[in-house]
Amino acid sequence: MSLAILGNGRSIDLNSVPELTGAEFRQAILDGVEAGQRVAALFGVDGGKGVALIVILADDRQSLLRAAGTTVDDDRFESITPRCPQVQLFEREIGEQFGIRFDGHPWFKPLRFHRSYRPGHDAWDRPADREIVPGDMEFYRVSGDQVNEVAVGPVHAGIIEPGHFRFQCYGEDVFHLETSLGYQHRGVEQAMLGGPTARTIHYAETLSGDATIGHCAAYCTALEGLARCQKPARAQSLRGIALELERLANHVGDLGALVGDVGFLPTASFCGRLRGDFLNMTALLCGSRFGRGMIRPGGVAFDADEHRIETLLNRLRTAKKECASAIELLWDAQSVMSRFEETGIVSQEIATELGLVGVVARASGLTRDARLDHPSGIFRFTQIPVSSESAGDVFARAFVRWLEIQRSLTFIMEQLQSLPEGDIRVRVQSIEPNQLAVSLVEGWRGEICHVAITDNRGRFMRYKIVDPSFHNWPGLAMAMRNQQISDFPICNKSFSLSYCGHDL
Repeated sequence: MSLAILGNGRSIDLNSVPELTGAEFRQAILDGVEAGQRVAALFGVDGGKGVALIVILADDRQSLLRAAGTTVDDDRFESITPRCPQVQLFEREIGEQFGIRFDGHPWFKPLRFHRSYRPGHDAWDRPADREIVPGDMEFYRVSGDQVNEVAVGPVHAGIIEPGHFRFQCYGEDVFHLETSLGYQHRGVEQAMLGGPTARTIHYAETLSGDATIGHCAAYCTALEGLARCQKPARAQSLRGIALELERLANHVGDLGALVGDVGFLPTASFCGRLRGDFLNMTALLCGSRFGRGMIRPGGVAFDADEHRIETLLNRLRTAKKECASAIELLWDAQSVMSRFEETGIVSQEIATELGLVGVVARASGLTRDARLDHPSGIFRFTQIPVSSESAGDVFARAFVRWLEIQRSLTFIMEQLQSLPEGDIRVRVQSIEPNQLAVSLVEGWRGEICHVAITDNRGRFMRYKIVDPSFHNWPGLAMAMRNQQISDFPICNKSFSLSYCGHDL
């Protein structure tokens, strides 16, 4: 079966996406995954008379993306999940959004707890007057003597996002963890329809606040692909700098939070302050600690003059020394290593089967990084070495962060010392009608995927967003298998997933 081929940040004519039969569509996904590809996105498009399903397969080895579609006419479709577990959340999402029932899905239940986007089409046949409440579903249960169920959340002890966790335990040992989210569903994908408008970029910037730059870069790259727009070289460098500053702030903050969970205060205290230093560097670039307003279609909105560059370089040199002093303490602390090592293991086989991305995948031995596999912008010309570990445990996820901190620091300083001359932004002309564009950006959590489809007026008829957390939440459940329930805080923090990025 021939699938449409496109590159990251490029668009193709929507009519060039092959329309397959249901059986051919399922087989195309299974064949692609068997060949080493992975499902970057799988989503529905309301065609009026029926729902079209579109899949985007990422071929990392060839740096290509492949697309195919099929049409569901009777609101039923044979589930692919039993043979391809990485699509299980996608199928649940499509079922909830468009009322498609996936026959044979072993975990078919609501994902974000909202009404179907197609009135009168509900995959669970819920009464129209029934109030929909997040978490209102049957959880899996383990029965037997001395088996107990522990429910945590959605309100937590810290100032964190809401999410519900249901543990099935035998004493302290966790047999199964099931996560229920949806408490922050905002309907962002629906709000994007009819765009781009003046509000659209603000939706992109607030998809997941700690990944503002990553999501905004993905949105702008998709838009530029639809408009056949080429960004200036200086803008590409500045985007790369902003993206890596966002990675630094969050990786340093996560390492501090991780060791704080096991009571190692020296590193925890320093990393909390260092995170603020990196956020302030982003603010020096654009006036916002989280990077809002920095990236805009056609380039960036803020330049860096010589004084600002020198200030940033001085701060980065200081931060590099202080990061090494603070973080290297934890690798020699036996009290920390005894909690990190062999805790929350996710094997490479499981990571591959679930389609995990980002730090989590790289800590399980996968060299999966969109900056290398599907480079765009500055990363087409300058590569950052992929940081990976093979143990798949909390230690590996922490250590990969430390490797990435060092490499991001080096990259930013090199870019600041060799910024190309020229403009920082070009005008984006009107976007093309009846096009499909895919944008992949390696955010600090992992691969961010935006898919934009335009109608015959050049407006968004569908806008699909896949935050890396969407791929990785099932990985956290697997990490807790046969672990002590007291290890959940550090396992959870070692994944550091976004609730709102999942809920959209």
